[in-house]
Amino acid sequence: MSRLQPARGTSDLLPEAMAAHRRVIDTARDAASLYGFQEMATPIFEFAEVFSRPLGDSSDVVTKETYNFTDRGGETLTLRPENTAGVVRAMISNGLTQSLPLKFFYAGPMFRYERPQKGRMRQFHQIGIEYLGPRNGLADAEIIGCGARVLDGLGVLDRCTLHLNSLGDTESRQAYRTALLAFLGAHAGDLSADSQARLKTNPLRILDSKDQGDRAILAAAPRLDGFLNAESKGHFDTVTAALDKAGIVWRFDPLLVRGLDYYCHTAFEFITDALGAQGTVLGGGRYDGLSEMLGGPPVAGVGWAAGVERLAMLAGTVPLAAPPVAVMPMDDEAGVAAYAVAETLRNAGIAVDVPAGGAIGKRLKKADRAGVRLAAILGSDEVAGSTVQLRDLAAGTQEEVAQADLASHLAAVLAKAVGGTGA
Repeated sequence: MSRLQPARGTSDLLPEAMAAHRRVIDTARDAASLYGFQEMATPIFEFAEVFSRPLGDSSDVVTKETYNFTDRGGETLTLRPENTAGVVRAMISNGLTQSLPLKFFYAGPMFRYERPQKGRMRQFHQIGIEYLGPRNGLADAEIIGCGARVLDGLGVLDRCTLHLNSLGDTESRQAYRTALLAFLGAHAGDLSADSQARLKTNPLRILDSKDQGDRAILAAAPRLDGFLNAESKGHFDTVTAALDKAGIVWRFDPLLVRGLDYYCHTAFEFITDALGAQGTVLGGGRYDGLSEMLGGPPVAGVGWAAGVERLAMLAGTVPLAAPPVAVMPMDDEAGVAAYAVAETLRNAGIAVDVPAGGAIGKRLKKADRAGVRLAAILGSDEVAGSTVQLRDLAAGTQEEVAQADLASHLAAVLAKAVGGTGA
């Protein structure tokens, strides 16, 4: 090919994008630690059944979106399209069911083969938390509170609305499924092609349809909250009472569903209108049946995931910080001495750049534009006298400083600059 490009649906994370990603991940990690979540990581690929079992062989994710391959040993593997199944698999295979409850935080790349669009790539990145063990509604409220804290830490919570629904327990959901099937069956001929296919495999997913014709039909459909039994209502009441007490604003959304059988009770999404059609930035819910579906013992679970790319877009760019100090040799003969000075400063914990090439005047101007605060300049005289000319690029002043005193002198100057900024 004439030009090398990244594969479709992937992108290079250059420093500015990487800084935005890092802010999202660091903010989420810090928020999760306040709730006792500990960071872990699962492999990027798993045996295919880790995802095909819970997601179902007929689901859109498995049939259309997963990256599957056969390795040289003949094993069928899948690049992870999401991480909840991998985390629960890790709990089972590492024998951690004897150590419940477990609270995990993760961050990393996921993979789905779908049409690339703004904020949605084939290789994308997620942050997420999983709370394994407790079955009560307070655990649901706790993870929702953690999600809200992440969004608040990024400065985007006021642009998001928390949508909340109850899927009920198995008994409630089966009763609702029967009523929904009867209603949709009477309108089957008017449903979109996708919804007609889902009518046979996963009718609850029809509630997610964005087709305008489907939406018009669904306006008269029975609502799940009308089929909740006493236990399901009590669980939801606990969640909403806790959120209200914490001052977390929510909106009841009866059309917010999860189509897979292992989901139950709480389902939620933080939605924004600032990113166009891709409005959900963080979402999750309770999945008490997942462990058994993967061959483990009954273990309740609740969690959420959020797309790093979407959150980074919503939070905006992050200014790239240049090292505060540049060490600049006047000529090649001073290069080795400048290298030694730079290493001494780095040993003292001071970030240093040594700009290469070009006349000293051009290097000084470029450093100033990049935000470098101080330049330590060395020529033959400075090398001979073990000194540097220290120039304050912002103030335009210059002084001679002994190399032996440079680290402590710079530390004092930089500390004063930070203190002055804070004042």
